[in-house]
Amino acid sequence: LSPDRIALAAPARDAIGYRALASHVETAGRQLGAMGIGRNDRVALVMPNGPAMASAFLAVACTAACAPLNPRLRADELEFSLSDLAARAVIVEAGIDSPARAVARGRGLDVIELAVEPDQGAGLFTLHGPGRHAGHERPARADDIALLLHTSGTTSRPKLVPLMHRNLTASALAIGRTLALDADDRCLGVMPLFHIHGLVASLLAPLAAGSSVVCTPDFSAASFFACLDAFRPTWYTAVPTMHQAILDHGSGAGEIAARSRLRFVRSSSAPLTETVRTGLEALFRAPVIEAYGMTEAAHQVASNPLPPGERKPGSVGRAAGAEVAIVDDAGRPLAPGQRGEV
Repeated sequence: LSPDRIALAAPARDAIGYRALASHVETAGRQLGAMGIGRNDRVALVMPNGPAMASAFLAVACTAACAPLNPRLRADELEFSLSDLAARAVIVEAGIDSPARAVARGRGLDVIELAVEPDQGAGLFTLHGPGRHAGHERPARADDIALLLHTSGTTSRPKLVPLMHRNLTASALAIGRTLALDADDRCLGVMPLFHIHGLVASLLAPLAAGSSVVCTPDFSAASFFACLDAFRPTWYTAVPTMHQAILDHGSGAGEIAARSRLRFVRSSSAPLTETVRTGLEALFRAPVIEAYGMTEAAHQVASNPLPPGERKPGSVGRAAGAEVAIVDDAGRPLAPGQRGEV
């Protein structure tokens, strides 16, 4: 890995390399430490998508335990999330109105403002918060909790899923192997970064492979094609509703699609219809790789392979980074061809 290769890029921002990203993550970690934030603390990140959200996640996860929350949550939803997390602090972007500030202050939590200057490179920012005694600073270990996410799971009440650095690293590397990612790849990041799919597949996996990530703001089909033309990514990953929007917009963006250099498109988080799959493959002249992930498994569980491997449309492929078994109601493994639960 060359330290000066591009790590993060974004519209209207200068790209930054791996050396600059690593230095910034360390600096932000020290700023958090000066605010009394350390390894056992849980810090909620309530920010819109973009490069600052991406690098803030990296900085917080390397310093404490990061809990990215949907910035569109209502005040009552934030109350539940922050209570369930037992959060120590909340990070919000300066200049953006968010109910998270009032909710956090009402709970007696520290509010840390993340400020981005107009001339700063992609992902660079400064943190402003209460000065306190230094936190317990030490490098993150493999078994430290890096990420906390809520998932609906099998109950009506959201469940909190803690994921260790070891979990995230294993999943990111597995995705890189499945997709044969290398330093020449560039991911167009369109998934929200409060979602396991976006964090692991479109951020950590490319960075683990030494490739680059284009961090986009909130998704729209029009901005997708603008970034596709401007940044020349080699792949993207999304949920089926996004793929449908891209396909619907594609009829008016045929020239951009024709000159794109996508070598594959990845789909996960929900079943993809045959119509959308074949439409995407015709539009981009690239294979669609269907995969299966879940929050509890740090995202990727199974995936179809890249060509020339055999893909089975409508399926999630084979185990890819995790051990998978199909079991009956009593938890007993079933034979091939039998119907059961993952």
